[in-house]
Amino acid sequence: SGNDKTSLLIKPPNTDDSGSLYKLLEHFVKNDINLNRIESRPSKTKNWNYVFFIDIDGHITDTNINKTLETLKENNIEVKFLGSYPKSK
Repeated sequence: SGNDKTSLLIKPPNTDDSGSLYKLLEHFVKNDINLNRIESRPSKTKNWNYVFFIDIDGHITDTNINKTLETLKENNIEVKFLGSYPKSK
């Protein structure tokens, strides 16, 4: 619609390392992607590890979003696409 947001579930390999959240978010900054929401939840697979629910501006088909998701995957960061949809007014 040109005014969309995308929801993602992101599972970094290890969130107990210093700077792990920064290292995750820097990929969005480098590709000029605005984050609307970030929420952490304990991982079900490893104690003291977390997953992140993230809402970003844009659609999954946008070039900068695709580039960011590919870069995350190349850095062993698991990404699950939850959906792209028009922003509420």
